[in-house]
Amino acid sequence: DALTGDLLGETEDNMRILVVGDGKVGHVLAEHLTREGHNVVIVDIDEEALQRSEDTLDVMCIRGNGANAKTLIDAGAQKADIIIAATASDETNMLCCLLGKRLGARYTMARIRDPEYNESLSLLQKEIAIDNAINPERATALEISRLLRFPFASNIESFAKGRVEMVEFRAQEKDVVIGHPLKDLSRRLHGIPQVLYAAVERDGEVFIPNGDFSIAPGDRVHVAADMLTITSYFRFLGKNSLRVKNVMLLGGGRISYYLAKMIVPMGMHVAMIEINPKKAESLSESLPHVNVILGDGTDQELLEQEGLESMDAFIAMCDRDEENLMTGLFAVKQGVPKVIVKNNRLAYADIMNGMGLDSMVSPKTITCSTILRYVRALVNSDGTKVERLYRLMNGRVEALEFIARASDPYIGIPLKNLHIRKNALVAVIARQGKVIVPFGDDKIEEGDHVVIIVCENGIGDLNEVISK
Repeated sequence: DALTGDLLGETEDNMRILVVGDGKVGHVLAEHLTREGHNVVIVDIDEEALQRSEDTLDVMCIRGNGANAKTLIDAGAQKADIIIAATASDETNMLCCLLGKRLGARYTMARIRDPEYNESLSLLQKEIAIDNAINPERATALEISRLLRFPFASNIESFAKGRVEMVEFRAQEKDVVIGHPLKDLSRRLHGIPQVLYAAVERDGEVFIPNGDFSIAPGDRVHVAADMLTITSYFRFLGKNSLRVKNVMLLGGGRISYYLAKMIVPMGMHVAMIEINPKKAESLSESLPHVNVILGDGTDQELLEQEGLESMDAFIAMCDRDEENLMTGLFAVKQGVPKVIVKNNRLAYADIMNGMGLDSMVSPKTITCSTILRYVRALVNSDGTKVERLYRLMNGRVEALEFIARASDPYIGIPLKNLHIRKNALVAVIARQGKVIVPFGDDKIEEGDHVVIIVCENGIGDLNEVISK
């Protein structure tokens, strides 16, 4: 026990974090957490996975079952600040959190994915002492449902309890904002709604644009404002003409199940293709308003037979990323206006963007971002708390939401008189239900939700970005 204490280190901001499960998510999490200066112990039964983590990360590895009290004690659960249970089994994750809490861990998080558990989640959390339950598939479905609301967008994030939205779109030749310096837009384009241009990616390079920056065709642009302004901005650009009515889902997994549940009530007609007869039958029963088709969705003839060309949106969510990418590209070629694919390999993202596949969702990335957000909020529970954290542009840019406190040194001072670090931008201030796109004379007040855009990772406190 004393040895574990030494190995885990004892500094103030360093948290002792126990990651149970060394799969894709566990490994990426451990990598980010060690980079942010935390002491991480990984627990898994797979010796090969642990060896890989030991070789590539600065972590301590313990071989054993995370649902076994002895293993957890060996890993130092009794002194852990956080236990993150991310094995492939929901039951193991729940048991691990229950045992960890009983042994003395301060905070527990579990990945729980089965729709069966979703119904009774709040009761489970209370009974099993799980502080936070993460459902990657449901979170992914939620993200896709937002993309179907704004079909021209490649990505949408929301802040300040949903009042602020940040939307990513690809600029096209015909867009009226092309070629004008941003500071001149409102003068040259009469009546254009005021949004904040938060970040732009051009030829693989990321910019946080200033007033002299001009948008070029092909740029991937992130704009932020309240929902009403964002909607009228895209109406001004003429991008809101497409309404999604008919949707085809490839694969009948959990994401498809959650997504169908969300979008059928929005008035969308859903066709779902599933290759496994048993699964297709069970989906037909549980989703009576969905047209479930038994067949191989990677078969292009079947897709054409089932009316792929008449679809407003095609969403590929098979287990294999390669199948999703290939069928996604086929749908783009067939002229489907909105194509979304599930893809956990970031390396593919840039290549596919170049081929017209702009919208990709990654359950792995969503899970990691969600967990990192909670960890940062806990680390800074005495500093300015990170309420939300989003990775944009394949992780090269972060959008962070903080709540300003009365004691912060920048309160009440106009932004133009403050020092804001290089490659950072105060994007939005939300105050008592009102959303402000800030300029030099605006001030941050106590209790404001402040959204910051930064070109780096690991920022945990607003004071690291803004100073007097």
